[in-house]
Amino acid sequence: MAKGGLIMCGRFTLRTPVEKLMAAFGLEDLPELPLRYNIAPTQPVATVLVVTGGREFRPMRWGLIPSWAKDQKIGSRLINARSETVAEKPAFRSAFRHRRCLILADGFYEWQRTDVGRLPYYIARRDGEPFAFAGLWERWAPPTGEPVESCTILTTAANSLIAEFHLRMPVILDPADHDLWLDETVTDPALLQPLLKRYPPEKMVAYRVGPAVNRPANDSPDLIRPLSGEEVSSAGPLF
Repeated sequence: MAKGGLIMCGRFTLRTPVEKLMAAFGLEDLPELPLRYNIAPTQPVATVLVVTGGREFRPMRWGLIPSWAKDQKIGSRLINARSETVAEKPAFRSAFRHRRCLILADGFYEWQRTDVGRLPYYIARRDGEPFAFAGLWERWAPPTGEPVESCTILTTAANSLIAEFHLRMPVILDPADHDLWLDETVTDPALLQPLLKRYPPEKMVAYRVGPAVNRPANDSPDLIRPLSGEEVSSAGPLF
């Protein structure tokens, strides 16, 4: 199978009820969030960070805008950051040490290159539970107007399941590592890099979905409906 050269990770979902998100991510309060089936770059995403010692929900623009950027257009090119080099890259190194966040999700899409075109697949945890991408965030102040808070998703080498589609995959943090990742007093990259590992492939499921997800304007439950007989993973289907 051909490995895609498309950007990773470029679309994801967050359709988990608010009450379940609060319990999963240690939040005392969370506004009612719209169910999202096709979150795309530059759109708002749900993040969690630590503010004055407690976890707080914060909506942010997907696509990190460095504080030194001349305009926000650069953010559309910085929706992902390679975990292996994030401590050195000028756009990310300060955020890696001082502004880390959880980006909430419950699935994401990947496209497989084939002779008949790019075929979309939906990927999620096998148990259907929500998870957190490892994220970095920044606050950018434009010449006029309100500051913009934005974020990026860290990526790592693909596990054996995701390698069917791409050489990279988003970093899905182990819940046991959330506190350390969010700890603002931890600034040593050597303590953070071990958290940025591949998620176990046996805990994931992937299946082919219809082409409607290709358009960011489409956002409905139909987008994650599996096409019959198209599962890639070895265990039973998610639905």
